[in-house]
Amino acid sequence: MTSTMTSTNTKRATLEWASAMALSGTIGVAVVESGAAAPAVAFARCLVGGLILALWCAWKGWLRLSARDLRLAALGGVLLVANWVLLFASYSHSSVSVATVVYHTQPFLLLGLAGVVLGEKVRGRDLGHGAIAFAGVVLISLGGQGMNGKPVDVVGIALALGAAALYAGASLVAKQLSHVKPHLVAAVQCAVGTLVLAPALLFTPLPAFGAGWWWLLVLGVVHTALMYVLMYRSIGVLPTATVALLSFLYPAVALVVDVVVYAHHVTLLEALGMLAMLVGALAHKLPARR
Repeated sequence: MTSTMTSTNTKRATLEWASAMALSGTIGVAVVESGAAAPAVAFARCLVGGLILALWCAWKGWLRLSARDLRLAALGGVLLVANWVLLFASYSHSSVSVATVVYHTQPFLLLGLAGVVLGEKVRGRDLGHGAIAFAGVVLISLGGQGMNGKPVDVVGIALALGAAALYAGASLVAKQLSHVKPHLVAAVQCAVGTLVLAPALLFTPLPAFGAGWWWLLVLGVVHTALMYVLMYRSIGVLPTATVALLSFLYPAVALVVDVVVYAHHVTLLEALGMLAMLVGALAHKLPARR
């Protein structure tokens, strides 16, 4: 009975994580269409998403957190919002799809951190599948085009890599909070992000009221309140390797969205890279050869 329940929980967690990664692939459109600077976008995302999550937690009576868990959640919040700012800034220096796929060096950073900090065992087959997916990232980075067909800016690559390192750290912190309601963890992190980013509005204010505000609302409701509950509910259940490899669904969706919405021209290297990422991300779900 226990084995059946564990299998069911794992399948549910896998579906939730995959759904969250698919949603993540559409973030770039909301950021670009909002017309706001990166710090302002991250602030609005924290404010809207945090309010929704805090109200939900209050209604459910979940607003209880130990001092240790509060410190961890706050640390994760600082890492998370800093990651958002760097990633959003990288879009304008490259493109949504190129920035996103470079950003996905973070699963390998997460695998390494989990092995060193948590002592988790990383299997050889996971490393092999990860290497295939990483080769896809490299191909897309080499063959990618920036906004309006311009060459990719090195600054955009550097910003995306910095965001990847911060996200890997935030994910590692989240794994230490698997016993806490995911809604509460995300609410605390958004509250921290709102406080940290508020002063930035003096230099990068929110856009004038208009269509951009609706995109910021979508970011807060869908890409924060909903998406981070899915992520935090599943990340504590799944092995780090599964989390890392399924994360490659994020850049795959982002590339498709970039093509459909912004008519991004896919080069041969990008196409091969996307295929390699999908193979690497999905191959680990196949039964291991005895």
